[in-house]
Amino acid sequence: MTNKPPSVTANPWQSLRRFTTARIALGRAGVSLPTAPQLAFQLAHAQARDAVHLALDVEALQRQLVDAGIAGAQQCQVLDSAAGDRLTYLQRPDLGRRLSDLSREQLSDGADQEPIHDLAFVIADGLSSLAIARNAAPFLAALQRRMAARQWSLAPLSIVRQARVAIGDEVGSLLRAKLVVVLIGERPGLSSPDSMGLYLSWMPRVGMHDAQRNCISNVRPQGLGYEDAAAKLDYLLAEAHRRALTGVALKDESSSDNTQAGLPQQNFLLD
Repeated sequence: MTNKPPSVTANPWQSLRRFTTARIALGRAGVSLPTAPQLAFQLAHAQARDAVHLALDVEALQRQLVDAGIAGAQQCQVLDSAAGDRLTYLQRPDLGRRLSDLSREQLSDGADQEPIHDLAFVIADGLSSLAIARNAAPFLAALQRRMAARQWSLAPLSIVRQARVAIGDEVGSLLRAKLVVVLIGERPGLSSPDSMGLYLSWMPRVGMHDAQRNCISNVRPQGLGYEDAAAKLDYLLAEAHRRALTGVALKDESSSDNTQAGLPQQNFLLD
């Protein structure tokens, strides 16, 4: 009796998979992917697609924020972009960058006046409301603990539906805030349908460019953890306030980036 060769040919780089959730070293069955990785890919694709179309449950998010003890959660403002529905939002990115007329009227018009708040938080569904539902409240709780010693004036907390990053500029301007932080669901990847991004802008105003913002991405337990993300944002907030700027001129030089500097470096390819 002869032994049959295995149906799946292993990839020699398979040991590298412990370092990443990316789809590498999946092996092959003949000239195709094995069945299990193929089914896993189809599941991940469906999860990413669902994350894009899933509507944000605003009431559930508000309850999370209140339960987490987030400042201003009880008086949270719910706003809408100029994109009236999800299909319009996906087809017209420009409308997701501006508030609807009703939401603009809901905010006090202080765009042409001096700022009265140090900081405003804007929670936007973006391209993954799942990311916001899972990560916004625990992240803000971690950041709030870290910033407790600062006596900063906070603008009313805002939740914006069908929103893109730039909508924070208009909200922050109308709220008369020196700094605005937008928490937004990032475009889902095939291994990360729930990744949240953070965008920081100094003196927000309509028409700002991406080069005038700072970004911290992939905030989630399987990516950049809440405490690490809070530490990075706290550093950038302090430096932005001290130097009166954000964007390409403001670099993340926080100590958390240098914790591994004195450690011997290993080549994982030789491990």
